[in-house]
Amino acid sequence: MTEAERLQDYDTEKEDWKKWGSYLSERAWGTVREDYSADGSAWDYFPHDHARSRAYRWNEDGLLGICDRHQYLCFAPSLWNHHDPILKERAFGLTGSQGNHGEDVKDYYFFLDNTPTHSYMKALYKYPQSEYPYQNLIEENARRTRNDPEYELFDTGIFAGDRYFDVFVEYAKSDPEDMLIRFTIINRGPDAAPLTFLPTVWFRNTWAWGERTSRPKIEAVNAHTLHISHPELGERTIYCEQAPEGPELIFTENETNYTRLYGPNASNITPYVKDGFHECIVHNNKAAVNPARFGTKAGACYRLELQPGESRIVRMRLTPNSALTEPFAAAFDEIMASRIKEADEFYMPLAPPDSSDEIRKVQRQSLAGMLWSKQFYHFSIKRWLDGDPGFPEPPVSRKHGRDCEWTHLDNFDIFCMPDTWEYPWYAAWDCAFHCISLAIVDSTLAKRQLILLCREWSMHPNGQMPAYEWAFGDVNPPVHAWAALRVYRIEKRIKGIGDRNFLERIFLKLLLNFTWWVNRKDPEGRNVFQGGFLGMDNIGVFDRSAPLPGGEALEQSDGTAWMGFFCLSMFAIALELSQEEATYEDMAIKFFEHFLYIASAMNNIGDAGISLWDDQDRFYYDVLRLSDCSSIPIRARSMVGLIPLLAVETCEESDLERMPAFTDRINWFFKNRPDLAALVPRLHEKGESPRRLLALTPPDRLKAVLHRLLDPNEFLSDHGIRSVSKIHAEHPFVLNIDGSTRSVDYEPAESRTALFGGNSNWRGPIWFPINYLIIEALQRFDYYYGATFKVKDPSDTGKEMTLWQVSQELSRRLTHLFLPDENGKRPYLGNNDTFQTDPNWHDYLLFNEYFHGDTGMGLGASHQTGWTGLVAKLIQQSGE
Repeated sequence: MTEAERLQDYDTEKEDWKKWGSYLSERAWGTVREDYSADGSAWDYFPHDHARSRAYRWNEDGLLGICDRHQYLCFAPSLWNHHDPILKERAFGLTGSQGNHGEDVKDYYFFLDNTPTHSYMKALYKYPQSEYPYQNLIEENARRTRNDPEYELFDTGIFAGDRYFDVFVEYAKSDPEDMLIRFTIINRGPDAAPLTFLPTVWFRNTWAWGERTSRPKIEAVNAHTLHISHPELGERTIYCEQAPEGPELIFTENETNYTRLYGPNASNITPYVKDGFHECIVHNNKAAVNPARFGTKAGACYRLELQPGESRIVRMRLTPNSALTEPFAAAFDEIMASRIKEADEFYMPLAPPDSSDEIRKVQRQSLAGMLWSKQFYHFSIKRWLDGDPGFPEPPVSRKHGRDCEWTHLDNFDIFCMPDTWEYPWYAAWDCAFHCISLAIVDSTLAKRQLILLCREWSMHPNGQMPAYEWAFGDVNPPVHAWAALRVYRIEKRIKGIGDRNFLERIFLKLLLNFTWWVNRKDPEGRNVFQGGFLGMDNIGVFDRSAPLPGGEALEQSDGTAWMGFFCLSMFAIALELSQEEATYEDMAIKFFEHFLYIASAMNNIGDAGISLWDDQDRFYYDVLRLSDCSSIPIRARSMVGLIPLLAVETCEESDLERMPAFTDRINWFFKNRPDLAALVPRLHEKGESPRRLLALTPPDRLKAVLHRLLDPNEFLSDHGIRSVSKIHAEHPFVLNIDGSTRSVDYEPAESRTALFGGNSNWRGPIWFPINYLIIEALQRFDYYYGATFKVKDPSDTGKEMTLWQVSQELSRRLTHLFLPDENGKRPYLGNNDTFQTDPNWHDYLLFNEYFHGDTGMGLGASHQTGWTGLVAKLIQQSGE
């Protein structure tokens, strides 16, 4: 069976191939949903040191593990090198206050392969053979300032001499319920080294929170077989491969060790608690595990001794079949080989036919990371605020604190998340970008993700989209409509037919969201939007998520342009839907008119006559409106001034011919409101092809903005578009107001400010999501202008390029972040020679959150495959 056939069986509800998957996060500690503190200090309330001992309320975590879609049963490997102070059950990292550039994972693991149905999954964890330097990482990062680089695990010298184990994890499905598991463990070091290897299976604790669910059970059948019984999942068996080194089956309960956490006066519910395996393995405390050989957490302990270069394989099988006499017969490896072959066949056509192996590797591993980042997410805000029966009531302060206005939110589903450690929660605008790349492998998944955030258990009753659990009420850029239309068109191109039901369904939900924006973020009804935060963190002079200090108002170039972009995306959806349902012609008219009003506001804001276009600099800026009605342009040259480029759409001549009411309305504007009609001067002129153009940026301003965008001394890097002009490296923007001085300079790497935790920087680095939107906008402009609009080649060859050619050049620069250059170095890896040249490192790719504005080195979250996974779509588009 091919992967495409499995997807078809799932889509038609013939076979549930997605019931099991890599839905287990790398981190559940330090999350908002596990925080029951009075002050909302999530990292401090549930630190890493508690994770091995405290049962989670909402979600589980593990190391490269799997679970069912409701996370009733989890499976993941655990490791001990005979030196570490704790059993390695989960990835370690610094909290937001511990890291000198914000939170940061301090383990090395790689997502190497994954198919949309999770029929085959592969990942790698690199486990040091000497004691893991937990305290050294904490202390050295605390010593360093924000002007210093992060102190990483590799910097400690723990991988010197290749003294580590490569632990490859593979999962393959024989059928939707039969999971084959293969571990390949390799000693990369020069000496023999011991390893206690403990594959672990456990239940998410659903019975301790007053939900009246019965306790499930895992028990030994014999020396190498486990029987699993769960009221929802039913019966399962785990077969463990026998070897001279094991397995030894051990059992405990997934219950909190209150005595360890809260002192000897705190009583445990059972003597066998969550950290029982840690006590048994690391401290040789056999009394910590249940001699009766049952529990809600079980492990198969293999005590290995690996010679230099030696490779060992351990196989297991999770299946409903309790009568397998030879679970590891030849068929086991044959199925594994078949699933790998089928994965190869599935991914081969996604890249252009002439693509190199390196390009295919980048695309496949980026998609693998995105599929590994699908995670089970459970969070009921009302239940969280009220507390659980039998547990202390949450502090009263929480009733008025974080997310208290989102009591309707009740999530229990698989969500595509930015990554599995730093961001193990969904983020609204991140998700929109994820869906673009995911649509090329699983359009059903992409559509469902977009719908999920619009459902009544996610979207606020007032129409606001939930941002992320740290602050569901924060405002992210409105990119959902654009993503919905792109996913619709991607699926239509692949399958030959578009899902109009999906498009209509999400359009109606997005009408609510659009109305929320108009009512809440345009306070004076002038079509000038003060979106605030907008996901771009520290890009501005002010903290845009907070009121301005002197009561001023910030008229946002990007906030207003984002709404123009939203308008045109909704307009384009209405055009598409009107092809079969004439009712949507009215909606096309509505969004066309609203776009004109926004275009007017971008150029002349009401009676004050404030313009977001600056004739002096020939660029778009935010404008600070003071209490005396005077205004100050914020001439910080940043991504804020590039967002207006994104608001561009075309409509076909055939659209005008079949929509007479729309055409009449356009003509009415030309006759009665020439001031507004003039803002889209190309609407009444056919382009190179028979189509019309709607854009916030007219041709002369487009030329001016592109002049800066394509200038290497400003926005253009060898690796993409910077988020702040490099001109501010020597000439920072400085604003003196209210007796204080504020500035924005060019910071091409990590943030040097503590704003937003210091873990995000939009003051210079290259971010994939905005780069991708710029590339697509240039292509839409080219769709109208064609060869009639050219700009100077940014490579300074003296030639001119069409906007399509510019988009391809930008795409090439982004893609080449991950490809070996003429010296065999991948730019995103920086100067680490081991990562660049060692055969046991250089083929395993990470996809960082953002990239150094000059060198291209990967920065921020190291596994943020989410929107950086857009590279997969860029690679595919290069062949279109």
